[in-house]
Amino acid sequence: MAKPNKKGPTRTVDIYCSHCKTQLYTYRKGGKGALIKCFKERITKDFTVNPATCAECDTVFARDTLIRGTPAFKIIGKKVFVK
Repeated sequence: MAKPNKKGPTRTVDIYCSHCKTQLYTYRKGGKGALIKCFKERITKDFTVNPATCAECDTVFARDTLIRGTPAFKIIGKKVFVK
């Protein structure tokens, strides 16, 4: 399979924790669909201390994985929301 676009999309979204409403990432998202995965190379600002864990409430919101050979976070359902 093809790797994701290196340059990536230009539209940025803010990703927040559903439990405590703390901002987790600023992410360059492509497409109109729901947030299922976050490619690590598209994260522009990271507000977490530990990877895939909320800094405020210590909720694990994603799993570390490889998607199409590229490091990414696979988002666990209903743990985050996007604005």
